[in-house]
Amino acid sequence: MKRTLLSLVAALLTAGSAVAASVSRPNIVLILADDLGLDGVSCYGADVRKTPNIDKLAAGGVRFETCYASPLCGPTRCLLNTGRYAFRTGGITNMSWRPGGPGAKSADERPVARVLKEAGYATGMAGKWRQVGETPKDWGYDEYTTDPTAGGWYWQTTHQQHTGEKTVPEGTYAGDVVHQFAVDFMRRHKDQPFFFYYSMHHVHGPILRTSDSAKDTTDIGKLYNDNIAYMDKQVGAVVAELEKLGVRDNTLVIFTADNGTALDFPTTIGGRAINGKKGTMLEGGSRVAFIANWPRVTPAGRVSTDIISFADLLPTFADVAEAKLPAGFKYDGVSFATQLHGQAGNPRSYAYVQLGGNWYVRERGYKMNQAHELFDMSDAPFVEKPVPASADTSESKAARQRLTTILADLNPAGGKTDNNADGTPKQKKNKKKNKQE
Repeated sequence: MKRTLLSLVAALLTAGSAVAASVSRPNIVLILADDLGLDGVSCYGADVRKTPNIDKLAAGGVRFETCYASPLCGPTRCLLNTGRYAFRTGGITNMSWRPGGPGAKSADERPVARVLKEAGYATGMAGKWRQVGETPKDWGYDEYTTDPTAGGWYWQTTHQQHTGEKTVPEGTYAGDVVHQFAVDFMRRHKDQPFFFYYSMHHVHGPILRTSDSAKDTTDIGKLYNDNIAYMDKQVGAVVAELEKLGVRDNTLVIFTADNGTALDFPTTIGGRAINGKKGTMLEGGSRVAFIANWPRVTPAGRVSTDIISFADLLPTFADVAEAKLPAGFKYDGVSFATQLHGQAGNPRSYAYVQLGGNWYVRERGYKMNQAHELFDMSDAPFVEKPVPASADTSESKAARQRLTTILADLNPAGGKTDNNADGTPKQKKNKKKNKQE
């Protein structure tokens, strides 16, 4: 009897240790939408767009209100994979990866997939990649499917995978190919920790019909809504698959986007338009939705005003995966793993955003750009009010001093900023100022 009792206790202790280990080393699924601003997500107050599956993730997790990517696809993807600011890596524009450009090189970086792979994670990705440069495998993703274009790879039939080129039948929707690849990866690796980067093309142009659209639909507004709906449906399908596999409780799911709304599709939040859109150095260019959902860990329905940068993904994932970061290597991210557990943590005091030779630092109340122009951000993301030095209050004067010091310490001009915002080489120093209105 005594031996049986001891055996039972030992079994319970072993089970408890297994649960603790499971919770401490979760699977990680990063879902990145394309060209989706805050005004495209209903839980952020969007007046027109409806995203019930994304909203459900937020209801069960933490919704961060002030997350900053970059204003364009390529720099954002470089930032999230490297955890380092653009002037360090060279991932400063969409064209940086091209031969002769300053783009980031995998051999010079210690990217997130490689860090997690070294910690025992299976690593995979599906979807948009090209503007990072090289191949996903070079950056630590052992399994991948992608395509040769920057966006709009919807009804083409050739896909590039880690096993070689794959051709799918005519009439196959690329979004479905991406999703099935993700599902297959999760099924095969459900018994070990895995990291999967689900890099959507939605809702990048051209705005075409989805596999769920009526075939005779030509109205661009209707098709855009279809793309939003398809994107949201796939988010729900990822969660459903994790539940089916029995690994949902041990999976951190992040949903976010690479930059603000593009083309002619911005709408409103509470009847007000966001200032700026994709490609601008305004709030609408780089402020994006960011939702973290980890059952039994993230407090349900929490809304955080902590500033988040895409540079923070790498150290946060390393924290939750118990992965070691390389000693002596300079990262710019600040882990928000503590906030995922519902605690205050030590959030970053500012976000740094760069596109080409333009940049800014943004703290809670103020923003300063490369021309040292100061803006009052108290009504952001709708208004960015210029504050001339002649109109300084004691508060704005203090902010001016803080942000000037931050820019001096970062010294972006001393790094890799040798391309214009369109990716062409600079012929002379770029003195162009951003319009902040």
